Amino acid sequence: MSHSIALNFEDGVTRFVETRPGETVADASYRLGINIPLDCRDGACGTCRCRVESGDYDGGSYIEDALTEEEAAQGFALACQMRPRSDLVVAIPASSAACKTRAQAFEATLEEVTRLSDSSIAFSVSAPPGLSFLPGQYVNLRVPGTEQHRSYSFSSAPGAARLSFLVRDIPNGLMSGWLRAAQPGAAMQFTGPSGSFYLRPLQRPVLMLAGGTGLAPFLSMLGLLQAGGGPAHPVHLVYGVTNDADLVGLEELERLAAAMPGFTFSTCVAAEGSAHPRKGYVTAHVAPAQLNGGEVDVYLCGPPPMVDAVRAWLSREGVTPANFFHEKFSPSGAGQAEAA
Repeated sequence: MSHSIALNFEDGVTRFVETRPGETVADASYRLGINIPLDCRDGACGTCRCRVESGDYDGGSYIEDALTEEEAAQGFALACQMRPRSDLVVAIPASSAACKTRAQAFEATLEEVTRLSDSSIAFSVSAPPGLSFLPGQYVNLRVPGTEQHRSYSFSSAPGAARLSFLVRDIPNGLMSGWLRAAQPGAAMQFTGPSGSFYLRPLQRPVLMLAGGTGLAPFLSMLGLLQAGGGPAHPVHLVYGVTNDADLVGLEELERLAAAMPGFTFSTCVAAEGSAHPRKGYVTAHVAPAQLNGGEVDVYLCGPPPMVDAVRAWLSREGVTPANFFHEKFSPSGAGQAEAA
């Protein structure tokens, strides 16, 4: 049986490979010209040691010098020995360039542009053949008619017939300016997928914190959870914006909450003059139970000041989450994902 392997490189590029029955991850990668670090192929040198972030596999045989029992227990494996039993996500400790590969290029057709508010635009494109991505990842879209690129996270779940994105409408913004006049049928180009900010298998409660259009990757994650029958552990989202007009996507969040009993959400608006019942920043609207004494995975997507503020708040609360995954983005759409 074949399996899909997402190879996540240190520079954020992700490449998907399909393994043949009984094939190792290393052999499948080399068959497609992706030269992940490798020397011996016998489980003796440890050069191809990588971390498996999700999925089931047979670790094969190797010597202690190549991989210790402790490392294996922590999810490390040797690409030259491991044979997938399911789809996998594998973190490769090298850049895509060092492995003689790069992000894939795709062409798509603009399907729809929707004005959500004075400050937000949603748009969708046709899903090109061969594209796979992890929920939470992004692509680099070329602004039509220019050589400039902007990075946007998918708001659609993997496997959808249309790829959806959520964009802040910035005055004089290059992409948002093009979208204001764009018509369905326009050609678009992008490279990707990229990013280490993506949903891991749920092993404990999850707290999601979204700022503005940082809601997009969470919609993708939640769409995948719904497709899988709902979350195995409680998932709570706190979605914060600056002004009332910035609060979009509520119908979709309500639909997801109705479809998944394990998912709840709340919203808040930072502006003092807001008419919203919950004012202030997202950290003011997280209940202690949602931090679960630190036994929680926190996902955060928002502008850099928000990421810094949440870090400081967690420190003041004396809470160290089991995992803290976050992605910072700038108004131009460029993102940087990190995990701590």
